[in-house]
Amino acid sequence: MQMGIINVLDKHVAELIAAGEVVERPASVIKELVENAIDAGAKNITVEIKNGGTTFMRVTDDGCGIARDDVRVAFLRHATSKVLNENDLDCISTLGFRGEALASISAVSRLQLITRNRDEEIGTSYVIEGGEELSLDDAGCPVGTTFIIRDLFYNIPARAKFLKKDVSEGISVSNIVDKAALSHPETAFTYIRDGKQTLRTYGDGKLLSAVFAVFGKEFAHGLIPVEYELNGVSVSGYVSKPVYARPNRNMQNFFINGRYVKSRTAMAALEEAFKGSVMVGKFPSCVLNLSLPYEMIDVNVHPAKIEVRFVNERPVFDAVYHAVKSSLMKNDTAKQASFKNPSAVREAGSFNPFRNANAIINKPKPVQAPHEPKKPEPVKDELDPFSALDVPAPVIAEKKPTIGAVRVSEPSNPFDIYSKQAVKHEKKQEELKERLAEQKRDELLNELITEPAAEEPAPVSSEPTEPILFEQPKDELTFVGELFKTYIIVERNKKEMLLIDKHAAHERIIYEKLKSEKAGAAAQLLLAPITVTLGKNEYSATIDNLDLFAECSFEVEDFGNSSVIVRAAPQYIDAAEIHDCIAEMAGYLALGKNDIFTEKMEWFYSNVACRSAIKAGNTNSPAELMEIVRQLDENKSIRYCPHGRPVCIVMTKNEIENQFGRV
Repeated sequence: MQMGIINVLDKHVAELIAAGEVVERPASVIKELVENAIDAGAKNITVEIKNGGTTFMRVTDDGCGIARDDVRVAFLRHATSKVLNENDLDCISTLGFRGEALASISAVSRLQLITRNRDEEIGTSYVIEGGEELSLDDAGCPVGTTFIIRDLFYNIPARAKFLKKDVSEGISVSNIVDKAALSHPETAFTYIRDGKQTLRTYGDGKLLSAVFAVFGKEFAHGLIPVEYELNGVSVSGYVSKPVYARPNRNMQNFFINGRYVKSRTAMAALEEAFKGSVMVGKFPSCVLNLSLPYEMIDVNVHPAKIEVRFVNERPVFDAVYHAVKSSLMKNDTAKQASFKNPSAVREAGSFNPFRNANAIINKPKPVQAPHEPKKPEPVKDELDPFSALDVPAPVIAEKKPTIGAVRVSEPSNPFDIYSKQAVKHEKKQEELKERLAEQKRDELLNELITEPAAEEPAPVSSEPTEPILFEQPKDELTFVGELFKTYIIVERNKKEMLLIDKHAAHERIIYEKLKSEKAGAAAQLLLAPITVTLGKNEYSATIDNLDLFAECSFEVEDFGNSSVIVRAAPQYIDAAEIHDCIAEMAGYLALGKNDIFTEKMEWFYSNVACRSAIKAGNTNSPAELMEIVRQLDENKSIRYCPHGRPVCIVMTKNEIENQFGRV
């Protein structure tokens, strides 16, 4: 292919191309105009849009205004009052500085400017369409500036067809206004969308007031203050309490010298400070403003000025980390919680490897529902090794070891000791079995562990079992115990050991049930509806997909001000999990994942199942664990959880004996 003749583009085409770098959508226009208003010293800014901003946008401020002699110059490319020479680029203190915004906006819209400078008695009205001046007249107006933009991309249909629905574009504009209000609480913002005021901040200079106006009462009440300075970097604002951690990072807001930015350095420091305070998979929220010398930061690295580059990232990381960490320590309530619930601390601090065995032996014959616990019946045998839960493990083991178990001196690696003791004391174990049989403990144990969760007394071992099945007419299943409060240990046909991940298994069971029922019969009304505050993008995605939430048995309604209200939820979801479940779903939808309907529903079912399944570390009765095994037995196709992890591992007796050198 031969190159053509090189031509110099005319002014109009060049301006259209340049406008594409600055103006992508209505939100881009609002961002540039609001930043100019802030730079002009405005104390009150009003933003109004219609139809998502595609047909009408108006930004009004009470700043310094533009002198009539500068009006035409302001619309020339690279015309700015904020930069004079190259040295100014090393110390940029304003939000705007390139001088491209007005030229780019006017090139792709019908624009009218109404402005008056403080030194002028009469204002100026300037009209420019598609980069071509139409009029420059006198106008009566207060000091300040008003921009009116109509018909964005009217002269570029190819760009206009890529705009999203009006609701989505309006949400993007709302997001821009929110960030501006948070970064400059000293300025009062009013946001009007399709004739309805949706945001009003007071401009009292208090960040918490702005947070309250933007995100609502629920979010604001879950924050703790941050105030810190280190190595010339000052950090102020608020972070969420650990208990209010969210399933995504969408509510992390960082501002550097009053400019909203996306900073991986600040994000990493924030999450590192929260490490050990929040659960894995949860993320803190924040509204943090970093103040640092202008020469330490380069803001001229991104066309939208949303990313920055630090001369040295370490001081920034250290300042954010220590600021958040010190704030968490000042507001730490762990000690108070421990005094309120000393039993939980005692239970967490004592190691008892026979706790589950005790629950099996001493549990009364009638299997109680989880919500009707009963105290274990006392056993009269004074040598009973399971008579007291709080007795330290070594003492219990020395009195009387359990069947198939030997006291271990190092709980972290019990199998090293077990391998030696099992070989030496095989006879002793058989004698212990006989003694326990005489005391009828074996009879009680078998009766409890083979009793299904249902009312009928039929044994659990009715059909082939567990996810990785062998074709056998009937399996004999015996509950052995639970390992690390995570894995169910079951003996099958006295030949194999099944090690089942209880969370993965329960998650897949619920997942399959949701898919088969389409979650239609699983919904239940909530006694107290739950309000969920979302980010603007999450909120838009949720409102656009209410039918998908309904398909998954969530009754979700628009509650206004970036919030939704949940009136019904699947019966498998605990009330405490509903908030995070909705927030996580909204976060994924906001990222544009699962564009195909079936894939969205698959994700919904998987997410609901994961959140409603029993968790590793939960305390469950043998009857509950065997009910999971029974349901796995009924659904023989289950081999993996919805995330692809195996549900069960099978080891044969020969494989185990081979490890101990018995074969």
